[in-house]
Amino acid sequence: MLHPWISPYVNIALFGGTFDPIHSGHLRAAKAAASTFGLARVLFVPSAYPPHKHANRLTPFPHRFAMVALACAGDSRFIPSLLEAPTRDARPQYSVTTVDRVKRSLGGAKDRLFFLIGVDAFLDLPQWKDHRRLLDMVDFIVVSRPGFDARKIWGVLPADRAREARGESLVRAKTGIGRSRLENRDSELEACRWPRLIRLRQTTLHTLEGVHVPIASRDIREAIRARRRIAGLVPPVVEKYILKEGLYAQKAAGRWR
Repeated sequence: MLHPWISPYVNIALFGGTFDPIHSGHLRAAKAAASTFGLARVLFVPSAYPPHKHANRLTPFPHRFAMVALACAGDSRFIPSLLEAPTRDARPQYSVTTVDRVKRSLGGAKDRLFFLIGVDAFLDLPQWKDHRRLLDMVDFIVVSRPGFDARKIWGVLPADRAREARGESLVRAKTGIGRSRLENRDSELEACRWPRLIRLRQTTLHTLEGVHVPIASRDIREAIRARRRIAGLVPPVVEKYILKEGLYAQKAAGRWR
């Protein structure tokens, strides 16, 4: 039996970020979302020129994309994407533009597009370019993170959208799907409750809870500079790439603790 939001058409999610570096938390969130929403593809979209970060402080795009590609190789649903690759004019790249491009290229009129995002990033949505239009363009899957209350997403909505929105909570009993069927899915789904949702004028916000992996790219970079081990924080292939290329540390040599 399919989840109520899984359709016979293709479900695709965009998962953007700097991925500096991509880590195990990103992958677990993507796997949980893919299992829960029946995503045929999750496009990992590293941004060459994120609007709210200084590009010259980021690891060069080729390295970040290479790490994303290596991490995606372990799951056929995951696709490394060049949608926000470097351009000649080096202008900032905006999610609203990327979503518009993907929607125009979808093969089927009923194919469904989702925007996968962590709740911490979603809380900053009012600072994004054309965020109101983005909310009207695509369904969101908001993945909770440790220390955040997913109910805060109501405060992100523009006042008129919040007045019109309808919140719903889908409990397992309502779906008629028992625990035995859940256990047949990916292990990541075991930790996730059925997502709550907020219906907007044209789109829906889904919150996916229970994916608690307290990992941040910043902490990984700091661990490498301190020559601490990062095993388990990133996929083994990504760890090997980081060490081989000497990323995030001025001196790659030395004994790792």
